[in-house]
Amino acid sequence: MKGPESKYVASLSLLYFLQFAVWGCYLTCLGQLLGAGGLGRDIAWFYAAVGFVSLVMPALMGHIADRYVSPARLLGLCHGAAALAMLAAWRYAMTHPMMDFAPFFGLYVLFLAFYMPTMALANTTAFGILKSRGLRPVDVFPRIRVWGTVGFVAAMWFVNSAYWHDGAFGFTLSDAGPMSTFRFQYTPMQLLSSSVIGFVTAFYTLSLPCVRPMAQQSTGLGEHFREMFTFFRNAPVRTFLLLAALSGVCLQISNGFATPFISSFMADSAYAGTLAAGNATMLFSLSQISEAVCVLFVGWCMKRFGIRSVLITALVAWALRFLLFAFGNPGGGLWMLNGSMLVYGVAFNFLTIAGNIYMDQSSAPERRGLGQGILMLMSNGIGASLGTLCAGGVVNSFCHWQQVSTESGATMRLFVGDWQSAWLIFAAYSLTVALLYFICFRPAKTPKVNS
Repeated sequence: MKGPESKYVASLSLLYFLQFAVWGCYLTCLGQLLGAGGLGRDIAWFYAAVGFVSLVMPALMGHIADRYVSPARLLGLCHGAAALAMLAAWRYAMTHPMMDFAPFFGLYVLFLAFYMPTMALANTTAFGILKSRGLRPVDVFPRIRVWGTVGFVAAMWFVNSAYWHDGAFGFTLSDAGPMSTFRFQYTPMQLLSSSVIGFVTAFYTLSLPCVRPMAQQSTGLGEHFREMFTFFRNAPVRTFLLLAALSGVCLQISNGFATPFISSFMADSAYAGTLAAGNATMLFSLSQISEAVCVLFVGWCMKRFGIRSVLITALVAWALRFLLFAFGNPGGGLWMLNGSMLVYGVAFNFLTIAGNIYMDQSSAPERRGLGQGILMLMSNGIGASLGTLCAGGVVNSFCHWQQVSTESGATMRLFVGDWQSAWLIFAAYSLTVALLYFICFRPAKTPKVNS
């Protein structure tokens, strides 16, 4: 690819790098911060909040982007507002070592209200720019989206290793060092990192070309919600969206509980000194490295095997990930933990990226923003909110937070208990959803564009 096309691919790649770096700073290690701040039993509520927000905000912002404002400009406004909310959350956490649920949760929900729509808006912006330059998203988008994964990994490595204490800044991987407990993965500094990158992203969107809203006439909010239901008139799309609600919980289970699970091995004398137990965020980043590789195969697999096979493969991969967690450990079972991270690339990309492309193919041009928003509503909204609360109940019934002395002599709150039973339940759930895709989802060979 040469000329102007390569310039737009490069600019969109940087957009996705920044977009997902905002998320990578806190998403997988927020549970550890909540545990340290006395909100460990409320982890499920914070990850379910993604779902509550996604019930309305992504579809609403998609409606605005379709009719009133260029998606790129709306994307920048949302990032700026989200960064302000995250900055306030950081300030509260810094001044309240033991946090109260209501104020911190309120600030976090405010952040999500503006950040979650950026996921769909970034897709709408990218698809619009590519199509206006004569490029097909199914051919080009996976190469752009991979840079989002790179940004997510870079942010995870940074917060895993960076520390700040009494004016001293540095990096360490050793759990035995005196600064190990002040690494960003355990402290509110993960929130500040996310906020700073959010502001940078907001300013960067000003450099992106504007794609005009596709809708020819402006409609009211009531009409917007009525249009949402037009997607359910197409039987394959309706089935896909309903199953997306069931499958959306898998990602939130992984994001919310994987790093507290890995860190819990620090309470076991057999694994307390292992590199993996003390660097849960960095170990988790292997998932994103796998994602960066697997994303390149999504378009090819969709064209070669079809959306149905791709989605079934994704749910089987989620089940395998949870099974490997159930039997892995940072010692002799480290290969299982590593294997679980590698499987994540298939589980995540084959579910989310394929879903984004399928909804774009199944939406009329003037409703593509709405199509991305309603997918977020079903998967990250209804599915993730209710499913994550149920998953949190499962984990809390088997595990509990406990104050533990670490190898460095400091004390930490760790989530210990019967993790194996919880992961086996989640694996069985994923296989059940895979079976439902196999039985119920029968997409047309060429998606019928909604009109």
